[in-house]
Amino acid sequence: MADVILVSSTIVRPEKINQSCRTKIHLTPYDLKLLNFAYPQRGLLFSKPRKPNIIPKLKASLSNALEIYFPLAGRLIKIDHPEDNTVSYYVDCDGSGAKFIHAKAELVSINDFLQPHDSVPNFTRCFFPANDLKSSDGISESLLLLQVTELKDGVFISFGYNHMVADGSSFWNFIHTWSTICLNGLSSHIQPLVLKELFLEGIDYPIHIPVQDTKIPQKFEIPSKERVFHFTKKKISDLKAKANEEIDSSDIKISSLQAVLAHLWLSIIKQSRLNHEEESHIIIAADMRRRLNPPLDASCFGNVTHQAMATARVGEMLDHGLGWAASQINEQVRSLTNENYKTFAETWVRNVNLPQPRISGGLKKADTYLVVTSSPWFEVYDNDFGWEKPIAVRAEPNNGFGVSLVVFRGVEEGSIDVHATIPLSIWSDVLVNLSTDV
Repeated sequence: MADVILVSSTIVRPEKINQSCRTKIHLTPYDLKLLNFAYPQRGLLFSKPRKPNIIPKLKASLSNALEIYFPLAGRLIKIDHPEDNTVSYYVDCDGSGAKFIHAKAELVSINDFLQPHDSVPNFTRCFFPANDLKSSDGISESLLLLQVTELKDGVFISFGYNHMVADGSSFWNFIHTWSTICLNGLSSHIQPLVLKELFLEGIDYPIHIPVQDTKIPQKFEIPSKERVFHFTKKKISDLKAKANEEIDSSDIKISSLQAVLAHLWLSIIKQSRLNHEEESHIIIAADMRRRLNPPLDASCFGNVTHQAMATARVGEMLDHGLGWAASQINEQVRSLTNENYKTFAETWVRNVNLPQPRISGGLKKADTYLVVTSSPWFEVYDNDFGWEKPIAVRAEPNNGFGVSLVVFRGVEEGSIDVHATIPLSIWSDVLVNLSTDV
C-alpha cells in the first residue's frame, strides 16, 4: 500500500451563510432508494503545479463554490416517527460545510497511477476520502468530502458525495464551478443554482420509511480487481456500425455508448461460467431531466436519475451476438419516459423497497449483474484549477454488486474509458478476452 500521510483534515464552509434563506430539501423516492448505497467517489490526476502551496487557494475557492452549491454543505436530517414506527429524511442546507483532507504521498508518482495496460494499482483506495460511507451516514458525516494528495510529480484530487443529494451531472457541474473559481476567481458568468423542484404529484412529503427497512443486513465482499479499458474513436465507430448492421432496423438506432456496453456485457458473459438458462442483467443510470414533461432545466441541481435494467438469458445473448444485446439495452433506455418515472415513484411510496447492496445470498454469482454508472457526456477533462487540465480520471467503484463499469470520456476526442471492477473468479478470462478486442 502507498504511504499516504495525513497533513490536515478541516471543514470548509460556504463563504456566506444566509440563515434567513436556509433551505430544507425533501427527498424523493429516487433519492431515498439510495439510502444504503455508498458515496460515489471520483478522482482527477494532474501534473505537479508550478506554484507551490496550492491548498489555501483550493480551500478559498471551495468556500466560494459552496456558497453557490449550498446543498453540498448541508447535512442529512433524520426524523423518527414512533407513532407508526417509521423514519423520514430531509437535507438541511445549514452551511455545516464539506470535509477537506490534505495528504501527501511523496513516494508515489504519476506513472504509479498510470500503470501499463491501464491496470489500476491496489493502493488507490487510500487516495479517496469517503471509503465505506453510505448515504444514510450523511446525518453525521459531510455530504461532500474532498482529498487533495500531493504526489512526487503530481496531484490527485478526489471527491466523495452523498448520492441522495446529487447525481453525476450535478456533481460535475459543481466541480467545474469550483475549478473555474480557483482559476479565474468569482465571476458574474457563474449562474445561481437551480434547485430540483418537487415535481412528482400525488406524493406526500416527507416520505415515511418503515424502520425495519432501514436496517442493513450483514455485508459480504466480492474479491475483485480493477482496470481501465480504453475504447478509441475508431473502435467505438466499428462497434456501433456492427451493432446497427446486425439488427438492421430503421426504428432502432444503437448509440455509441450502447454498442460499447453491449460489447462489454457480451464479453463478460462469455467468461462468466453461467449456464445458458441463467439470466444476466445490466443496469444503466440515465439522466431524466430532459425526458420529463415538462422537462427540467438541464443544469438543475439534485438527483434526477432513473435506472434501466436489461435482462437476458445467457444462451440468448451468445446465440444472437452484439446487435441483439445492444437492442436490449436500447429498448430499456427508451422505456424511461415521463410516465415510467412517475409511476415508479408512486408505486415505491406505497411499497417502500430499499435496495440492499452486498446482501449475503442476494447475488448467487458475482457476475450476474453489471452496474453502469457515470457518463461519457460529463466534462471531466475541462476542470482546470490553475495548473492545466487533468491527465487522467479514476473512480473508487464501491457499489456492492458484482461487476461495476464506471464510464468516462477519454482523453482523446471521441474516445471512452470504462473503469471496470471485475470479480477475481472471472478476471483472467475476461482480461484476455477484452485485451485482444479493445
